[in-house]
Amino acid sequence: MTALRLIHGAAAATAAGSLAVTLWTGVEDPGVALAFGVLTAVGELTRWSGVEVRQAAPLGAAGALSYALLGADAGRPSGHGAAQVVTVVLAAALLGAVPHIWRGRTPTLDHLARRVLTVGFAAVCFQPLYGRGVFASWGGPAYALLLVTLLGLTELCDAVLATALVHSRTGWPFGPLLREELRGLPGIGSAVCATGAVMALAVAVAGLWALPVFCLPLLLTQLSVRRYAAVRATYRQTIASLARATEIAGCTPAGHARRVAALCLAVGRDLGMTEGELTVLEHAALMHDIGQLSLVDPVPAGATAGLPPEEQRRIALLGGAVVRQTGVDPAVAVVVERQADPYREQPVAARIVRAVNAYEEKARDAGPEGPLRALEELRLGTAGEYAPEVVESLARVLSRPHGWRETGPAGRGGRRTALSDPVRSWVTHG
Repeated sequence: MTALRLIHGAAAATAAGSLAVTLWTGVEDPGVALAFGVLTAVGELTRWSGVEVRQAAPLGAAGALSYALLGADAGRPSGHGAAQVVTVVLAAALLGAVPHIWRGRTPTLDHLARRVLTVGFAAVCFQPLYGRGVFASWGGPAYALLLVTLLGLTELCDAVLATALVHSRTGWPFGPLLREELRGLPGIGSAVCATGAVMALAVAVAGLWALPVFCLPLLLTQLSVRRYAAVRATYRQTIASLARATEIAGCTPAGHARRVAALCLAVGRDLGMTEGELTVLEHAALMHDIGQLSLVDPVPAGATAGLPPEEQRRIALLGGAVVRQTGVDPAVAVVVERQADPYREQPVAARIVRAVNAYEEKARDAGPEGPLRALEELRLGTAGEYAPEVVESLARVLSRPHGWRETGPAGRGGRRTALSDPVRSWVTHG
């Protein structure tokens, strides 16, 4: 949590210093500050909640960054500095965050810290140099390229901050998290950069009337991406509902598929899987027992890990056939079909599902020593049944202070479930 406190402390110090400087010197160009403040506040008010997206408030980010890189208003040099930029953006972000704080929807503190630090970085890189006339002789294309470059660097800083915050709160490996953040930059991140640069250039030439015109494309993009994210969330809910069919039929205990999926996601993140691979892994974990619906005689308590290998493979093949009939991604059916194969022949996702399912079956209803015994059995089985790297990853996940979480997509939010201290000690040193 050191990085978390460091980021929050840096954001608080930046905000306090900027506010003090602005109160001391006064607000320059209050009309311009009000216009960009309103735009940023509107962007924060329309921030996404309840859907998985990388940039929660693209319109607010673009408005804040364009103000940080604003050098003129309708040909007249602007008089605001970096401190005023941070102060205006902070006030607008706080105003826009009020409804979200009231509803308790999102981690607002992390969001505000990222906004303050990224906007502060862009403003400090641009405003002092522009105020000294360093860019006065730059031509149109060169000046536009400068703005795009600064915005790109700012997005990189934001990606690092986002990764550090998630890493501090979850304990997930930093490298894979950062790679996923960087992969997402060409999407909505590029739209934010382009809109921020265009708005700064347009206001410099045409004045504040350019703001509503040039923010409209990003607003429409935001609506489209939000609709796509909502479709993805509905798709996952449909898969989760299909997975519950085994529970409703009495084939598996209540919550088994959900627990396996949550723990599979944690192990997949520990092993550095990409977001696309994690999505396939989650869907396969949710539906890994669906083949039991085709059995005439149900497996007692749905515990397939103790069945003979031939029977496990038969149930897995039945499950894969059912998944293919549902219209789900064929890659999910492959994982379900191959979860009972020898681990050396399995894809990584199938190895994870097999090991995590066995752990959950062996650990449940076994009292305080259940997790310890389950992990011991899995480690003894690494000679032929379970992939050693997956079992060790599972042990690391269970031994972390954060534990693992029963969650939605990408493993964010939800209820924590951690090992007891004696078991964690054994996992770490045993």
